[in-house]
Amino acid sequence: MKTFSGALFVAVASATDFDDFKNQFQKSYANGEEESYRKGIFESNVEFVKSENARQSEYQLGVNQFADLLVHEWTAQNFGLARPEKPFGDVPYLGRHEVGNVTLPSSVDWTTKGAVTPVKNQGQCGSCWSFSATGAMEGAYEIATKKLVSISEQELVDCAQAEGEQGCNGGLMDGAFTYAKKTGMCTEESYAYKAKGGTCKASSCTKAFDAGVVTGYKDVSTDDEQAMMSAVAQQPTSIAIEADKSVFQLYKSGVLSGLCGSSLDHGVLAVGYGTATDGGDYWKVKNSWGATWGDNGYVLLKRGKGGSGECGLLAGPPSYPIISSQAPSASITV
Repeated sequence: MKTFSGALFVAVASATDFDDFKNQFQKSYANGEEESYRKGIFESNVEFVKSENARQSEYQLGVNQFADLLVHEWTAQNFGLARPEKPFGDVPYLGRHEVGNVTLPSSVDWTTKGAVTPVKNQGQCGSCWSFSATGAMEGAYEIATKKLVSISEQELVDCAQAEGEQGCNGGLMDGAFTYAKKTGMCTEESYAYKAKGGTCKASSCTKAFDAGVVTGYKDVSTDDEQAMMSAVAQQPTSIAIEADKSVFQLYKSGVLSGLCGSSLDHGVLAVGYGTATDGGDYWKVKNSWGATWGDNGYVLLKRGKGGSGECGLLAGPPSYPIISSQAPSASITV
């Protein structure tokens, strides 16, 4: 298992002119030499976008605010990885997800079922793990109570160090589930996201749910697409992927396939699966880089690849929180 921090990506842009790019993303440089250097990188990235799109692949790329950076620059700035001291720590591990003898639906989309909050933005903080975890808890809680409550990522960044989490320097979704079991979780509204670490303020927030509502988590068998489909058909599921590729950095739409590895570095949320008219079978994945990245904040990853799956999404292993059958419906207004 690994600790995931992920990266910030903002706004797919249509600008292919460097001056337009600078204006759109409010770029400024120390001097003319640096600006000239960045312009060269930008123009190279624009050519990469054009060449990829000209291939008429199942996906399309676009220009975003990282178009003036080399790949190794933005990966060095925005990715982090560490290993926990022991595989599960003190996490209340409740076993493997059981597939069961049922016919799975041909498509699932929890965004249309009211179990997914709007896309959020982690900013310049390696907190992707917290966004993946809150998304999974938000979905599980809505399915159990029919109440969708946006949960605080900042609480996890500030308060979950005892579970081995490292705030903006990375963490694990399963550790976040442990924290939630012990303490409950604050609402987003009462404990707003700051994109940086701070002093824990969990004692003065409005609770989304109390301690014990999350009873633990289950893993999904690795490299098992049928098990993953079964899990996602049941509820939104936390996954880890490799995101440190140019095609992922500049992704705009369509089904992404063939160009990701499986060196996991970014935590995201699988919210559905289906089949595209052009592109075939896919997983629908919610990211935490804002609604202007990708397809309104989402990416479709190829399904049916085998092995660890596209971008390693089956390798994590995937996991999801278990909500108590006695969970009370939130009394707060959302």
